[in-house]
Amino acid sequence: MNKLILTIIIITSISSCSSQNLTKKMEQGSFAHVVYFWLNNPENQKERAEFEKSLTTFINNSEFIQTKHLGTPAATDRGVIDNSYTYCLMLTFENKEMQDKYQVEEGHLKFIEESSKLWEKVVVYDSENILK
Repeated sequence: MNKLILTIIIITSISSCSSQNLTKKMEQGSFAHVVYFWLNNPENQKERAEFEKSLTTFINNSEFIQTKHLGTPAATDRGVIDNSYTYCLMLTFENKEMQDKYQVEEGHLKFIEESSKLWEKVVVYDSENILK
């Protein structure tokens, strides 16, 4: 009897994990928008806080973003890594149409207006998911 209960628990756990992974993939969206920011004064903590506040206010209130990640360069050191940026923003959207709406969203335009004076360079990479 104990083997039967253990087997049921294992099968239920595996099924649950697979379902969660599938749901997570679906939530990530098919369109990725990755933005690298180089601040004018990356050592200035006041300017960093101003940038982070403006950006997080915007992305936390966007109606189009599905997933979000705001990070700083990781402590990695390999020849293929460029860690010269100050911040990396990774967002996903359901599709290109939702990302297009995000581009003209009031909060996005306000963030650019408030923060563009703080950066010297921005590089954007957009991609559409080909994994099924």
